Amino acid sequence: RELAAAGHRVVVTGDAGESDLTAYVAGEHALDLGGRTGAAELSGVLAGADAVVTGNTGPAHLAAAVGTPVASLFAPVVPAERWRPYGVPYVLLGDQDAPCADSRARQCPVPGHPCLDTVTAHDVVTAVEKLRGEA
Repeated sequence: RELAAAGHRVVVTGDAGESDLTAYVAGEHALDLGGRTGAAELSGVLAGADAVVTGNTGPAHLAAAVGTPVASLFAPVVPAERWRPYGVPYVLLGDQDAPCADSRARQCPVPGHPCLDTVTAHDVVTAVEKLRGEA
């Protein structure tokens, strides 16, 4: 909602099992492509974006591979210098010094997700606008 309010066209993606979630996130402010993109289609969506907001997941690296800047909600369970998006402008959102740093945990080992719980919608908008200015 905050990205759309700031004048950005927002597209929400996810796999078929996430379609309820993508519909909720997209709401009335974004285009919901949840469950409607395979790898090839997702690559096209990411390539056409000015910036991508995602977790430290496959789409972050796919976006970097097609040359799109990435704002990554990056839990520091793995070192950013090794696992951040490569070769494109990027912004890491989240506390990279949180207690879970370098734990390699697949589920948060610290109650309350302190590495990401301070990230605000304003932080995301600021990151996207920074990346659009760098691209």
